[in-house]
Amino acid sequence: MKKNQQKIQVALVFTGLILIISTYFYYPSIKKSEIQKDQSLKIEKEENFSDERSTTFENVEYQGYYDFDKPFTVESETAFIMSKENPDILYMLNMEANLHLSDGRIVRIVSNKGRYNKLTNDCFFEEDVKATDGETLIYADNLDLLATKNYVQIYNNVSLNHSSGYLRADKIDYNFETKNFKVSMLSEQRIK
Repeated sequence: MKKNQQKIQVALVFTGLILIISTYFYYPSIKKSEIQKDQSLKIEKEENFSDERSTTFENVEYQGYYDFDKPFTVESETAFIMSKENPDILYMLNMEANLHLSDGRIVRIVSNKGRYNKLTNDCFFEEDVKATDGETLIYADNLDLLATKNYVQIYNNVSLNHSSGYLRADKIDYNFETKNFKVSMLSEQRIK
């Protein structure tokens, strides 16, 4: 009877170890690969649609407001509408936005491509994103400027060069007005 109890205890300990290892090591790596796979599928779908552009514009400029009262402009060398069902989404190449801050500074954000929603004034910058306000320099793969927020969401290979130092992270929520940022790592790595 004691041998059976010992076998059950060993099996329970072994099962517990497997659960701990899978929870802390295996599951995060699966999640990360799924996220990367989803992003690559999204990019492939967008590139496949690029041949079916319904309307193309050259040298476009739109004006809008973020955080309800701060003006900005978004420009692009080439913009196009890919969906007749949603003509308010413009896909842009060589996208640039200039945010006018209340203290007189101008934030310049540029990227290789992105999207602009004419109804909500939301901007989504992709590929080789660079943002600067003259003091802070940010590089990333993605930057989302949501018109109703007072900060930008910067993610994927983020590096931020600020007067207080340099850091690399997976995601940063940055407020250009207050110069405050919230840093996050999606993986188990430490923030550099």
